[in-house]
Amino acid sequence: MRHPSLAALLLASLAACASGPAADAVPEPSASATAEAPSATSSSGAPTTTASALASAVPAPPRRQMVAFRTTPESVAVVAAKDRAEDDLKLDAGRKPAELLSFFGVGKGMKVAELGAGGGYSAELFARAVGPTGKVYGQNSKLLLERFAEKPWSERLKKPVMKNVVRVDREFDDPLPPDAKNLDAVFLIMFYHDTVWQKTDRAKMNAAIFAALKPGGLYGIIDHSGKPGTGVTEAESLHRIEESVLLKEVQAAGFIVERESDFLRNPDDALDWSTSLRNAGEKRGTSDRFAIVFKRPS
Repeated sequence: MRHPSLAALLLASLAACASGPAADAVPEPSASATAEAPSATSSSGAPTTTASALASAVPAPPRRQMVAFRTTPESVAVVAAKDRAEDDLKLDAGRKPAELLSFFGVGKGMKVAELGAGGGYSAELFARAVGPTGKVYGQNSKLLLERFAEKPWSERLKKPVMKNVVRVDREFDDPLPPDAKNLDAVFLIMFYHDTVWQKTDRAKMNAAIFAALKPGGLYGIIDHSGKPGTGVTEAESLHRIEESVLLKEVQAAGFIVERESDFLRNPDDALDWSTSLRNAGEKRGTSDRFAIVFKRPS
């Protein structure tokens, strides 16, 4: 009786492995996850630089470990400042500012920027955290200012604690002024999804953020979770974005994931309601949110 050769056995074993599912396989986003109005090529057939086109070349992000961190005494002290506005204090329970500052690693003397600063809730926290030796660039677009931010933002900037804040009125495609270079960090809090329906060139925006950061600088993002497979399709209707799509777009700009945390996660969120300030109502501050810090490689 002839026995199979060792080579034959090895070939059979390799074939069996190749046909089986990978234990830690991460599914690719559905076609709708990265579908947007602009195609991946221009009318002339030349490749475009849309975020979706760049992200499509980046492998699906692997599963990642949550990072445990401690809330720092400095962050707690910032939040506990006695001169913070009553309206800001009412938002703290849902936004967890001490955890946010600690996770992002904001500290004295840092030079940072917040895109989509809105009325300035987070920008003021950053201003307090970096102190008088630091600097904060607070950016808003024309649309943001016209719709709701102009009055509260202008009023907040009059506060003495905001002396180290530079007001920046620019569009998200090119969000920072020429002097905003070698920044320690840039933050985009619950607004990346809005750049989708506002037709921002997100590939250009992420590239500009990359250029403004120093080597090793950080890009911190918090946003409302969308259901798997929805991609960017609910960015305007529910003000949510699928995390895997955001990851791929930011990594396509050259960033790597530095750390992430679940301090704003809510497993009870059905992911089927609008998180907009106009529609959230009593649910405001209860959405499931992902928090990721990306890094510009050194």
